[in-house]
Amino acid sequence: MTAKTMDTQKTRDREFTYQALPMRVRFGIGSLADLPAELDAIGLKRVLVLCSPEQAATGREVAQALGSRAVGVLPEAVMHVPAEAAQKASDEAKRVGADGCVTVGGGSAIGLGKAIALNHSLPIIAVPTTYAGSEMTPVWGLTTDGRKETGRDARVLPRSVVYDPTLSATLPVGMSVTSGVNAIAHAVEALYAPDATPIISLMAEEGVRALTGALPKIVKDSADLDARSDALYGSWLCGACLGATTMSLHHKLCHALGGTLNLPHAQTHTVVLPYALAFNQPAAPAAKAALSRALGGVEDPALALWNLTGELGAPRSLAELGMKESDVERIVEEVTGYSYGNPRPIDAATVRALLTDALHGGAPRENPGQQED
Repeated sequence: MTAKTMDTQKTRDREFTYQALPMRVRFGIGSLADLPAELDAIGLKRVLVLCSPEQAATGREVAQALGSRAVGVLPEAVMHVPAEAAQKASDEAKRVGADGCVTVGGGSAIGLGKAIALNHSLPIIAVPTTYAGSEMTPVWGLTTDGRKETGRDARVLPRSVVYDPTLSATLPVGMSVTSGVNAIAHAVEALYAPDATPIISLMAEEGVRALTGALPKIVKDSADLDARSDALYGSWLCGACLGATTMSLHHKLCHALGGTLNLPHAQTHTVVLPYALAFNQPAAPAAKAALSRALGGVEDPALALWNLTGELGAPRSLAELGMKESDVERIVEEVTGYSYGNPRPIDAATVRALLTDALHGGAPRENPGQQED
């Protein structure tokens, strides 16, 4: 290959399309006080506050801060957004005459708000209290009869996001860790996505760096607001990566495990990520290099993430989350039943071997199911 040909190829490698998502972000300690101004910017007068039962107190705090503009608090968000829960929330929003929703919490609350937006086109303002990153995406998910369906729709993208690190200070350490690794998974898959761009790759690398630096500090001192700020910043970047690219094997595995077996969302992402990455990173050298830099120059990013989750006390096997050997085939069928982008070809045998490794929790391998030197 001549020098001119190499220059031409390099130029073509730089050809890409990037579209920024239309949303507004407020970030900083105490920024919850700016929430009424965010409602003003959108013109909302009657909002329904959505949260999980565990976040009911925070939901009421937010509603109190909004005064008469909060027309109700619905603390019924649950994992994987069951279709019946989404319908109930949509009915309640209609009943109280809401012109928008404020979601308080993590992916469950934001997912419930997205379901209402999908049904009624009501704008969302998100107030994240975890590191899920769902607030940065136009991706929705609904679970019906044990099958989780996902899609993209501009109507479900929050119009505004208020990041206040003080709201995540009470998030339990264990959930902080798994929520953070869930966010890291978004960045990992964005780095080798078929529609990756240099802009998103920069955000992904920085997001992984911020989160992997912050999580050990949070484990050491859960009230460390500097670490909480770094983690929330990292989750913002990682969530934006999820919103801008196509997800691959890791996310398909986790959607199937969550929708079919009702495994806990963040913990499932935490367990599966090192295995999916170990399989994919040989076919994605640029992504591997970026992750190596973000993780401090490690040789094997998948193994480094697996080691980190263990050091932070997170679950490292699907068996710990309730999966059984007899469940493997159900997930294999679900994952291989659709085509989607992945840097390395997969088949039923590969998915079966990868799931079996993740079920038992051994060190992640480049070739699951095979003896490696």
